[in-house]
Parts: sequence; C-alpha cells; structure tokens
Amino acid sequence: MSVPQFLRLFAASAAVMFGLDMLWLAVIAKAFYRARLGHLMRADVLWVPALLFYIIYVAALVVFVVEPAIERQSLARAVFLGAFFGLAAYAAYDLTSLALMKDFPPIVAVVDLAWGATLSAAVCGSVYGLSRLGL
Repeated sequence: MSVPQFLRLFAASAAVMFGLDMLWLAVIAKAFYRARLGHLMRADVLWVPALLFYIIYVAALVVFVVEPAIERQSLARAVFLGAFFGLAAYAAYDLTSLALMKDFPPIVAVVDLAWGATLSAAVCGSVYGLSRLGL
C-alpha cells in the first residue's frame, strides 16, 4: 500500500469512526454510560489520549482489515474482519476492566463489546465501499 493510499484510507476511516463514535457516546448511549459509570467519568474529556486512541485504532483498522479487504476485493472480509478486530480490541479494555476494577458493570462490557464490533465493521465496510468508488 502506498503512503498516499494509506493516508486516503486513514482519513476516510477516521472521519467515519469519529462521527459514529461521537454519535454513540454523546447522544445514543450517553445516559447508559453515565448511569453505570458516572462515578468514574471525568467532567471534561482529555482529548490528547482520546485522539491518540483514534489515531492508533484507525491506523490498525486500515492496515489489518481495510487494505487486505481491498486487495481481495471483498466487502464481506472488510465487514467480518472489522467486526472481529473491534470485538478483540474492545475486549482488551472491557474484559480487563471486569477482571480488575471493583464494581465494573458486566452490562457495560457486553454493550461495549457489541459496539466495538459494530463500529469497526461499519467503518471497515464503509471505507471499503468508498474505495470501490475511487477513494
């Protein structure tokens, strides 16, 4: 994969992921997380660590899922591997939190795992589709 191609795929993936994740976190699931994790949540977001997460995660999606799916010309590969990658990555946080944090709600882990899989599948599938349109 060339650097310009990586940058195009990265930019598209970042835009889709950030948009969907902000919709999820700030609108759809805001009350869910606040009710269950409010005592752990900051009043203000620390944007540097958040942006570092997005940069690393999106780069990994592009390298390990989107680009191989484009090479194989397979939307199914993009969606299914995106879902699996998201499940595995979100499991690192959620299952570790269940194992180590006192009173971490299991329902939060379940919902977050489902969101990680869904979000990653949507990002990878969308960007794969955009690539087929000439991205």
